[in-house]
Amino acid sequence: MSELAQVLRPLLPSGDAQALVDASTGDDAAVYLLEGNPNRALVVSVDFFTPMVDDPEDFGRIAATNAVSDLYAMGAKPLFALNLLGFPRDLLDTGLAERVIAGAAEAAREMGLPILGGHSIDDPEPKFGMVAVGEADPNALVTNAGARPGDRLVLTKPLGTGIVTTAAKNDAVGAATLATAVASMTRPNASACEAMLAVGVHAATDVTGFGLLGHLRSLLRASGCEGVVHAETVPLLPEALELARAGQIPGGSRRNREDLGADLDWAESIDDALRTVLCDAQTSGGLLISVAGERLDELLEALARSGDSAAVIGTVRAGPRPGHIDVV
Repeated sequence: MSELAQVLRPLLPSGDAQALVDASTGDDAAVYLLEGNPNRALVVSVDFFTPMVDDPEDFGRIAATNAVSDLYAMGAKPLFALNLLGFPRDLLDTGLAERVIAGAAEAAREMGLPILGGHSIDDPEPKFGMVAVGEADPNALVTNAGARPGDRLVLTKPLGTGIVTTAAKNDAVGAATLATAVASMTRPNASACEAMLAVGVHAATDVTGFGLLGHLRSLLRASGCEGVVHAETVPLLPEALELARAGQIPGGSRRNREDLGADLDWAESIDDALRTVLCDAQTSGGLLISVAGERLDELLEALARSGDSAAVIGTVRAGPRPGHIDVV
């Protein structure tokens, strides 16, 4: 995250009065108020990456689900998407690129999202993702900057996708465990978004490349708060801990943990593997929601009705170090 901050340093706040959310807050998507309509704003995000699984259709499905997740994290309704494809020209006749696109199209149909076009380039390393465009009422927008002391933190998907997919690349994990991870990564956050909008929450973000604790730090910094995470309450994918102990750790997860160092205080009882999983770089993770304590049960009930998993993993508190997290 510190490396990215340096790269983005020249990107100044837009200064445009209609830009309600820009890069300066580190939120999930950009938000732009439509001229002449104070109740309608565009919510736009872009995401793409290299394959994390071998199956081309699964790669496309995961990438599409991941790209649209940024809109759901802000309470937006997706409108349409554009594909982004980088692929080796000399492998186009294998049919692999078509299978990636087909997987993405399947995921988009499940989300009710039309794909209206896209762009491709010759690239020696395959990459795929999407530009996702949605809309939201600015008065109902959910950002990462609204958490309040006393809020409870709710996570809607288990952690460990980075570790499990790294192990799969090394033929070090079983098919059942990988299938569970793929099922998690291809489940849209649409119903979780609907639940949080129905209840009314203070802040949210989705958990992706910076890991649970990295995205929580960003939310807390933007909100001017500190946080506490109860490590034993955080849901994990099957075998995630065992694989971390075996060294099946992606480079991004190691960098996340190193970057978070000064902003974390760990309880001595938390072992090294669990610390790594809590920093694991996720793909298409769940929503991390900050909700008032008096609305917690209502949110949990709404998530249960929609079939989403939900774990209460911590608390937001006031403090002099915005972004600081005690992991106990």
